[in-house]
Amino acid sequence: MAVLYDEIELSARKVAEELIISPYLAPGDVVVVGCSSGEICGRGMGRGPDAEAASAVFRGIMPVFGKHGLFLAAQCCEHLNRALVIELEAAVKHGCEIVSARPYPDAGGAFAAAAYDGMSRPVLVESIRAAGGIDIGGTLIGMHIRNVAVPLALSVREIGCAHVTAAYSRPKLIGGARTKYE
Repeated sequence: MAVLYDEIELSARKVAEELIISPYLAPGDVVVVGCSSGEICGRGMGRGPDAEAASAVFRGIMPVFGKHGLFLAAQCCEHLNRALVIELEAAVKHGCEIVSARPYPDAGGAFAAAAYDGMSRPVLVESIRAAGGIDIGGTLIGMHIRNVAVPLALSVREIGCAHVTAAYSRPKLIGGARTKYE
């Protein structure tokens, strides 16, 4: 399969644009993105990271998030316990504990490494409660999305060979039969 990096970037941008229309995302929120560049390129998860595919996803997503004041949390692979690369400003704002590690394509994942290289002041944190997320290639981002996660139907269902899913979170509906919701 020939990898078309421009198409990967455009697809990633479109997915980000569809996610940010959620009424529950606001400036300052964190959006977690998990991305298997191996899945995008048809090699399978953990079977050959592709730094250029990962960079194309990063280039597609970051301008959209930046324009809307959202912080990216790039999920690392299991070799770094699914830690997240975020800007120092986001870690401080959201009260995250910073951990010592640096992702590389073969230990942390190509997307996390691209995010680390592309952010102005990147740090790693073990966990965060994100307002939404994008999962490219079945990376299991759900552990980082706050309750209640709501799946979002996207027009882009695949980036390369990788299946794409997304979700946003909404406040819990609590109360009983007499409760009124906005």
